[in-house]
Amino acid sequence: MQEREIFSSLSIFPPFVVRLDGRAFHRFTRDMGFEKPFDRRFSDAMALVSEQLLSSSGMEPSFAFTFSDEISLFFPRVPFGGRVEKIDSVCASYAASALTLILGLTEPVAFDSRVILADVSATIAYLTMRQREAWRNHINGYCQQTLIAEGMSATQAARSLRGMKGPAMHEMMFERGVNLAKTPAWERRGIACYRTEVIKEGYNPVTKETVTATRRVVITDDDLPLFSDTDGEAFLRAHLGYPE
Repeated sequence: MQEREIFSSLSIFPPFVVRLDGRAFHRFTRDMGFEKPFDRRFSDAMALVSEQLLSSSGMEPSFAFTFSDEISLFFPRVPFGGRVEKIDSVCASYAASALTLILGLTEPVAFDSRVILADVSATIAYLTMRQREAWRNHINGYCQQTLIAEGMSATQAARSLRGMKGPAMHEMMFERGVNLAKTPAWERRGIACYRTEVIKEGYNPVTKETVTATRRVVITDDDLPLFSDTDGEAFLRAHLGYPE
């Protein structure tokens, strides 16, 4: 019956990106009572899922970027022989299981998953685009929640903001005493996880001396540069593993 597995032979070659998106997370976050427009507990949970995808999933992406209910993973090497079905299903199921455990959920959550063929330059362009979406999500979330707090329904608030440009939304919040450019960086620019080298100190019981060793560890970075800037591109190239 293997010939009936219609996508079993579909494969990808590295490098590539996998994007995970939460399914029906608006309802899930509402039922969990998370704060709006941003909740640090939820953001930290998504960052920890991203970190575990790098460190514990066995698939070894080298970089993760997360904001809202999505995670993008960069793969410089190909797991599972490049089988797209397996990459998609394992990434999505691992993320859902990890988030369930981290938050102690009693109801299941789900992610969808897609594979995006991208070399390093295309990956930088892709991550820059997703960071811009994080900014749009940021200003829209603040504006919508403000209008709801002022008495509008969610539908009315969405209708009021439809077609409004970013600068006008920024000004709307500034008039209400909120400078969106001064909100926490993780709200505006997202969070990244990547591997880096650290020096660790230990003790050699044979020589009875303090010794140091270099270790590669996964860190979570919630103070990211703008990927569209020169420094941001250099940051991405370094942590994707392709410095110029």
